[in-house]
Amino acid sequence: MLWVRVATFEADDNAVETMVGEINSSEEPPPGIPAKSSMVLADRENGRARIVVRFDSEENLRTGSATLDAMEPPSEAQMRRISVEKFEVVLERQAP
Repeated sequence: MLWVRVATFEADDNAVETMVGEINSSEEPPPGIPAKSSMVLADRENGRARIVVRFDSEENLRTGSATLDAMEPPSEAQMRRISVEKFEVVLERQAP
């Protein structure tokens, strides 16, 4: 079973690039975030970004979410977290 955490931010273009740079600065997730994958979605027109983090268990979701909740966006990024949602993935289908 898979789980995802979706955090939504108000973020301008520079903040999105800063966020992507910080995530890409390491091949491994930070300690305390047992993630399987991460995805950054940008809605540049509306000044929004979402970070989707995938976990392979509900326990890992709780652990990773607690760590992520304690983190602040990079100080040089003009952004703020406006919501966090957690979901169980009930279907994921790959195109043939």
